[in-house]
Amino acid sequence: MTTPDASDRSAETAALAARHGLSIDPGSLRFVEAGLDYRVAFATAEDGQEWVLRIPRRADVSEKIAGEERILRLVRSRLSAAVPDWRIRGRDLIAYPSLPGEPGLTLDADGQPVWHFDREDPDYARSLGRLVAELHGIDAARAQEAGVPVQSAEAVRREWAERLERVSEAFPIDAALLGRWRAWLTDDGLWPEYTALTHGELYPAHLLLAPDGGILSVLDWTTAGVGDPALDFMYHHMLSTPETFRTATAAYEEAAGRLPRRLVERCEALQAAGPLNYAEYALTTGEPEHLAAARAQLDPAGE
Repeated sequence: MTTPDASDRSAETAALAARHGLSIDPGSLRFVEAGLDYRVAFATAEDGQEWVLRIPRRADVSEKIAGEERILRLVRSRLSAAVPDWRIRGRDLIAYPSLPGEPGLTLDADGQPVWHFDREDPDYARSLGRLVAELHGIDAARAQEAGVPVQSAEAVRREWAERLERVSEAFPIDAALLGRWRAWLTDDGLWPEYTALTHGELYPAHLLLAPDGGILSVLDWTTAGVGDPALDFMYHHMLSTPETFRTATAAYEEAAGRLPRRLVERCEALQAAGPLNYAEYALTTGEPEHLAAARAQLDPAGE
């Protein structure tokens, strides 16, 4: 049974869509609350078309919408996978027709991951490797002309150093973590020798898959830009076995003609730096629960 709160939320969302010219059935709305930046809803329009609605959670998220739209225009005709085709773009709502495929990962009511595919499927790994090669093959100069954020290899490293400085000024950091991050910053081999157009958060919740494991669609391009190519391998390295990771990187190298150096170590370093990203997010939002969670990640012993 629909609770009054859920009914009110559905009515409010349907009214929001109507203000943008989209008539949806409030009873068809299904919400996904897991995203930090957007509340996502799935709905059916009066003509039967399925839609995805993204509702920004904060004003700073709305400020990024124009940049994400530039990314989508750039990649839409250059990837074999589909990307969102925004039909509504406002500061309070983004909406687009549903894309082909089913999500590789969702969260249950308790926030626990639910996997909808075999993470060790070699067909998925090869599809991922080829997709990343396509993305990294998009010319950086063309991306810059399109208004997409572009970083040099030196700028990537400098940004992480500045992030560490900002976070260390705002939070206590465990000495071992701080030492690891400083060592990372000084190791030339753990930084990109070239940059490429990256998605930035290429993990199964943002991928819609075919039954055979092939990638049909790619969602959520908020963090995309020209930067460290290792970013687009990090989640696969974190979620797969070494053998499956090698399958993906072999497909990438065959398609791209090169492979980032020391890729496994770079993925491990980026994964270990996750608390820095989250801490900066917490500082951006200023929300007490995120600030507390960031403190716990940065200094687990609370010293």
